[in-house]
Amino acid sequence: MSQVTIIGAGLAGSLLAIYLAKRGMKVDVYEARGDMRLEEVVAGRSINLALSDRGIAALREVGMDEYMLAEAVPMYGRMIHSPTGETKLLPYSGRSGEYINSVSRAGLNIALMNEAAKYSDVRFHFNERCVGFDTESGEIKFENPLGSLSSLSSPRSYDTIIATDGAGSAVRQAMEQKVSGFSSTSVFLDHGYKELHIPPGQNGEFLLEKNALHIWPRHKFMMIALPNFDGSFTCTLFLAHKGGNPSSTEGTPEPPDEVFQGTLPTGRVSAFETLTDEAAVLEFFNREFPDAVPQMPTLVEDFFHNPTGHLGTVKCWPWNVDGKALLLGDSAHAVVPFYGQGMNCAFEDVRVLASLIDDNGFTAETQRRGEGNEEPIEWEDIFRKYGSLRKVNTDSIADMAEENFYEMRDRVADPVFQRKRELETKLEHTYPDYFSKYSMVTFREDLPYSVAKEKGNAQDRLLMDICSKVESVSELDLDEVRNAVSSLK
Repeated sequence: MSQVTIIGAGLAGSLLAIYLAKRGMKVDVYEARGDMRLEEVVAGRSINLALSDRGIAALREVGMDEYMLAEAVPMYGRMIHSPTGETKLLPYSGRSGEYINSVSRAGLNIALMNEAAKYSDVRFHFNERCVGFDTESGEIKFENPLGSLSSLSSPRSYDTIIATDGAGSAVRQAMEQKVSGFSSTSVFLDHGYKELHIPPGQNGEFLLEKNALHIWPRHKFMMIALPNFDGSFTCTLFLAHKGGNPSSTEGTPEPPDEVFQGTLPTGRVSAFETLTDEAAVLEFFNREFPDAVPQMPTLVEDFFHNPTGHLGTVKCWPWNVDGKALLLGDSAHAVVPFYGQGMNCAFEDVRVLASLIDDNGFTAETQRRGEGNEEPIEWEDIFRKYGSLRKVNTDSIADMAEENFYEMRDRVADPVFQRKRELETKLEHTYPDYFSKYSMVTFREDLPYSVAKEKGNAQDRLLMDICSKVESVSELDLDEVRNAVSSLK
């Protein structure tokens, strides 16, 4: 029976444990933190998750899609909040039935861990932080909270390691130092994030529209709020770490086009470094988000208690070491959250890897019959194929997420750009087979990210050109536009 060690019991690691156990493998999962099922979940770094079709497809394969969706809150569009309190709902799609789902990171993680623990061949080891990986011998070293070291050596305990230990992966860092030709880049935005909270009303009701992702776009920064199943909202403030100056608005990036739809800036810019006391925080929020402040009774407490997170993109290659270890999920390709695809992409990673294992003839049924088990599973070949399939696609979603943060900052107030967005919605409503770039990424799990990027960018260029020649979308013949889009290669 094949034995696999997973480093990291987060979302990707826990889901992967289920997939491998269903294929008859023994799985040991090592996690640096304690068992979150037994401890109070620490707030501050979650950024509520938007579960969409790619992630749902992976959960469906292990029979957990309906269970998780029952605990999710559907979000049918973006509710834009202006500085003066007006709101406008912008649907995610022109087709009915296409929406994203707000899920609790902790709730989903706990559900996946509980499901994995149902398999007798899955064992979780908590408070075991990976502090070293020998790329030649395959030995892993762990450190427990008391500071003692333990190690696992490849020949004795496992066939391979799969590292799902996040953007700060210790396995990736070891590969960067020891593997010849290994390349790795980590690019951080000037902006960070702070998690905040809107509680439910006195009777448990939602204090904002529950079936929407709420956005307060302010040119150089923004706040979002995602609904939780209990009636509360998890808010996230995205703001520059440094550079706040009431007299200057230069030098800080703007929010992505997905969340900015023409609301006017106040003309004043702050940064986390300037919000150092209660008075400054309250002045900033009352100025920029006046309609949200009355719903946030613990605003000041949350602001100073919760940590300020960083936003970055990680790219590296190669992802495996001679079959000894594989990087998967954020450990290989962390992305900024502005396309809502980090978790969905990692879940797709797991789904693709499992399909390659199946192609290798390694299933629970063959193991029970004693077939396909005379020789060890060919991890190196599987990992090589996996990397060739996934690298181009993970790079594509990373690029699209960054483009949404930077490149659209000069377009969001452009009337041509606004007309293009309106035109996309009309096309999706009129032609079921038309998909905007956003829809290709979010609602087409059958379409690789790389294809969505290529086709989506071509469509964007075409539609921008078309909309630049009219004053109103109503002037356009939708059939002619659709034919023009169809002619794109």
